[in-house]
Amino acid sequence: MRRHRVVVLVLDGAQPLDVGIPAQTFQARDELPYDVLMCGVEPGIVRSGEGLNYAVEHGVEALRTADTVIVPGYRDPVRPVDPRALEALRAAHARGARIAAICTGVFAVAAAGLLDGRRATTHWRHAPDLARLHPEVDVDGSVLFIDSGDVLTSAGVASGIDLCLHLIRSDHGVRMSNVAARRLVAAPYRSGGQSQYVPRSVPEDLGDRFAATRAWAIERLGDPLTVHDLARHAAVSTRTFSRRFVEDTGYTPLQWILRARVDLARELLERTDFGVEQIAAEVGLGTGANLRLHFQRILGTSPSEYRRIFARVPA
Repeated sequence: MRRHRVVVLVLDGAQPLDVGIPAQTFQARDELPYDVLMCGVEPGIVRSGEGLNYAVEHGVEALRTADTVIVPGYRDPVRPVDPRALEALRAAHARGARIAAICTGVFAVAAAGLLDGRRATTHWRHAPDLARLHPEVDVDGSVLFIDSGDVLTSAGVASGIDLCLHLIRSDHGVRMSNVAARRLVAAPYRSGGQSQYVPRSVPEDLGDRFAATRAWAIERLGDPLTVHDLARHAAVSTRTFSRRFVEDTGYTPLQWILRARVDLARELLERTDFGVEQIAAEVGLGTGANLRLHFQRILGTSPSEYRRIFARVPA
């Protein structure tokens, strides 16, 4: 398998966690076919502004060989970005590299003109500044991440993990992204459309019950599951469960179950030679026709085409 080069562009004031997320997620371990390289505008010390400094061995010329460029968030994002970084981002994108920004890294990508006419996100606190400075960008400060194909953006720190796992899932399928998620002890899948924060506070013990209920449901996707079943497990009323579940995940309970079933079907297509009818039964979707329908609606492809691209066993 061809190795994929990820270059992390560490700008002045880069946030430590934003830098560390791609460095650790794409580590060349556990069969992940990625190599990670850290660079600054020029080699040497890059200040973080958080009591840490980064010693980077490479300058911005490293972007010339990148398959994916990731720009971590940095402090004071409204200040001008070094023109050398902007030019390198433009050149990398023009050459065909994928560009991804974590949190306020989006300000540099927008300044390079790579988000003109596109939808983008960032941490909700910085979304008004992004919209003001870059009115040509369609700013949505309510979601975790946005995939525009060759340019991707994400919200705050934790959503940077979601974005990196999404990149692995897009490149190599669910099984490999789950390998990375297990290593990080991270949730294997959070939709980019999920809300960044809950608009009303949710009692902590209720949130814990909901997490346990989601884990309980994941283990029973092959069984008939109703909202009443989930609410009973969470020990709340069906009405309360449905309302709070949407606030917590961005999906209704049945939408969430459907997507979990499609994800399980993806994994079975990747690692088994089960037929479509058998997989549909295993994941609780009933028939192959039903599986194909939801696969097309959610993923925009068919189970057979997905298997052709990602399967590790003969179909």
